[in-house]
Amino acid sequence: MHDLSFFRNNLDLVAARLAARGFQLDADEFRALDVERRAAMTEAEQSKARRNAESVAISQLRKQGVDTAERQQQMREIGERISFLDDKAEKLEESFRDLLARIPNVPHESVPAGKSAEDNVEVRRRGEPRRFDFEPRPHWELGKTLGILDLDRAAKISGARFAVYWGAGARLERALINFMLDLHTREHGYTEVLPPFLIHSASLYGTAQLPKFSEDLFRIQDHDLWLAPTGEVPLTNLFREETLDAAKLPIHLCACTPCFRSEAGSYGRDVRGIIRQHQFQKVELVKVTRPDQSYAELEKLTADAERVLDKLDLPYRTVVLSSGDMGFSAAKTYDIEVWLPGYGEYKEISSCSNCEAFQARRAGIRCRAGGGKSEFAHTLNGSGLAVGRTWVAILENHQQADGSVRIPEALRAWVGAETITAAGEPG
Repeated sequence: MHDLSFFRNNLDLVAARLAARGFQLDADEFRALDVERRAAMTEAEQSKARRNAESVAISQLRKQGVDTAERQQQMREIGERISFLDDKAEKLEESFRDLLARIPNVPHESVPAGKSAEDNVEVRRRGEPRRFDFEPRPHWELGKTLGILDLDRAAKISGARFAVYWGAGARLERALINFMLDLHTREHGYTEVLPPFLIHSASLYGTAQLPKFSEDLFRIQDHDLWLAPTGEVPLTNLFREETLDAAKLPIHLCACTPCFRSEAGSYGRDVRGIIRQHQFQKVELVKVTRPDQSYAELEKLTADAERVLDKLDLPYRTVVLSSGDMGFSAAKTYDIEVWLPGYGEYKEISSCSNCEAFQARRAGIRCRAGGGKSEFAHTLNGSGLAVGRTWVAILENHQQADGSVRIPEALRAWVGAETITAAGEPG
């Protein structure tokens, strides 16, 4: 949600910055609705003040024996007008809030202008894509040959875009989760959380998945509950409608949660393998900061996610997203893209975003220093990392000529082996 006062006073500037991310704000519609809404509210308040004053006057006149029938009739008419204005103001307020709720965050000044991912700017690259002395295979072939990935049986259970992991494949997924959580909690200073995976509409509104992205979510029939699309939602909403002690910020949280997405609008994209699934696991990093801390914390959060790939010996690059490629809530985003030989390209494995006060304003998350005035906190989030895509990256980058997969040294203590062999068991 936006700062309404800033929005109203800088509407043309805001419209221009939103246009840079491909969102066309109808400034005339905004102004007209805002003016009509404020006019109705102002007239209602003035009418209520007049009614209150008139009530006192009538009461005094009646004590003096004066006939007040005509003035009482005028009062009834004023009351009817007030009811009409209150109803009108409520409907206009609802329309106005719905309009605001569907406007994305304004890009930070440092975000490169652009229309799509083609305009993203690479900021660093680490590791070189491996030169194979054999023809590397994609993970969907490797997983099937090794007996650790079964897409056919998953389809029998749930349909397309689901996966079953067998034996060493399931153990590798579990090892990655434990490795990531231990790294972030023991070395990066995050507090681990195990949140609910079913969340209500107010929480999804707070992090801006609702109302705009309802088609991307799975809802529980006959309940105001949804399956969490990302751990960002429950973690951020832990502080909904709270005022935090600014001296205790930033707060660093991490959690591994299942994520559920309908992938609406992604028909035909990444249909092979498990890059784009309806259900997957992700280790999420969330920060709540003071406004003056948030951009330094964005750099640290991104570095924390990158370190997972460094330790797993996986080549990657980090790009800052252009204004036209950013997510709805983000003011600035870094995407970390891992190299996948099976695709012959870099694929996103983490998005690290500073949402500034956009989510906090929707969710009512404030902070206060001492006895001073409270202000909206800033919220940040990023994957640290998407577990399934890391699983894919290990298979494809560390595959061997004999069909086995080498486990990165940093991960072996969690897996308990050095390789995954064709038997589907660690060797």
